[in-house]
Amino acid sequence: MLEPEIAAFVERASALYPSHHVAMTPREQRDLYDRYAAMLTPPLPAGLITEDASFDTDTGHAIPLRLYRHPAKASENATIRGRVLYFHGGGFVLGSLNSHQMVTARLAADTGLDVIAVDYRLAPEHRAPAAHDDCLAITRAALSNRLPFDMPENAALQLAGDSAGGTLAASVALRLRDEGVSGVRGIALVYPMLGTEPQLPARDSEAHAPMLTLADVHKFRDAYWGNSEETGEAAPGPAWTIPLAATRFDGLPPTLAIGAEHDPLRDDARVWVERIRAAGGDARLLIATGLVHGCLRALETSPGVQAMHRAVCDFLREHARQ
Repeated sequence: MLEPEIAAFVERASALYPSHHVAMTPREQRDLYDRYAAMLTPPLPAGLITEDASFDTDTGHAIPLRLYRHPAKASENATIRGRVLYFHGGGFVLGSLNSHQMVTARLAADTGLDVIAVDYRLAPEHRAPAAHDDCLAITRAALSNRLPFDMPENAALQLAGDSAGGTLAASVALRLRDEGVSGVRGIALVYPMLGTEPQLPARDSEAHAPMLTLADVHKFRDAYWGNSEETGEAAPGPAWTIPLAATRFDGLPPTLAIGAEHDPLRDDARVWVERIRAAGGDARLLIATGLVHGCLRALETSPGVQAMHRAVCDFLREHARQ
C-alpha cells in the first residue's frame, strides 16, 4: 500500500509527467523531464551556495559539475569535513545538474558536507561505458584533489546516487577496489539499478509499479547497454559496469542501499547488501515502506521520504568524521 502522501505525489507527478515518452527524441524527453523536475524543485535552502565548473577528461571532453556548500552547517562540527560525489538518476538517458538539484541541495544543507553533482554523458548518444567512464574519471580526480573547486585538505570522499546513479556509484567503487585504489569512505545508493535485469521477487511483483515499470527499466537498459535483436535480451555491457555481475563483493567501502517497496528494482538493493555481507563487508539495507521509485522528489511532503533522506544524511555524516 502506498503511503498517503506518496499516493498524492504519484497523482501529481503523473499529471506533470505522464510517461517516459519513448516516441520522443532523447532531447525532447530530456527537456520534458527537466521541466517536470523544475516544477517539483523548491528554492535553494537558506545559506547554501553553488558553484558551476567543468572537468576536462583525458579523452578530450568536458564534464559539467556543480558544487553545493553550506558554510554555516560545515562550521557547526569541525570533526565532519567531507565531499560527496552525486551521480543522478534518469535511466542513463535523462537527468542533468538541474533535474536533481532538490536532492543534492538538501544533502549539502542537511549534512554540512560539500556535494558535487556530476553531469555525465547520456545514452543513447553515448552508450556504455560512457557514463561509467565519466564518473570514474571524476572520482579519480577527486581522490587526487584535481577537481576545479577549492576543497578542504584531507576531506573524506564518498559516493552517492539514485537509480542509474546508484549503478554508477557501485560500479566505480568496484573498479577502484579492483585497481587497489583506496580513499572512498562510503557509498549511499537510493533505489539503485544494479543489474541488467531486476532481482526477484520485485521484478515480477512490482512490474507495474507507479513511477517506474519493468518495461521502463528494460527500455532504459537497452538505451545504455544495447539490445540483442536475436534474443531480445540486453546485450552484455562491459563487465565492470554491471555491479551485480561482479565475481567479488569483498573490499568495498561501507555501503547503505535503499530500496523502495513499490519498485521493480527494490530487490537489487537487498541482493547487493546480502552479497557484501556474505563477503564480510559492512552493508546496510533499508526497504522504504509505502514508497516508489523517484520518490525523493516528494521530500517536502512525505514522512517516509523524509526518513529515507535522514538515513542517507546520517550515513554520510558518520563516514565523513575525521
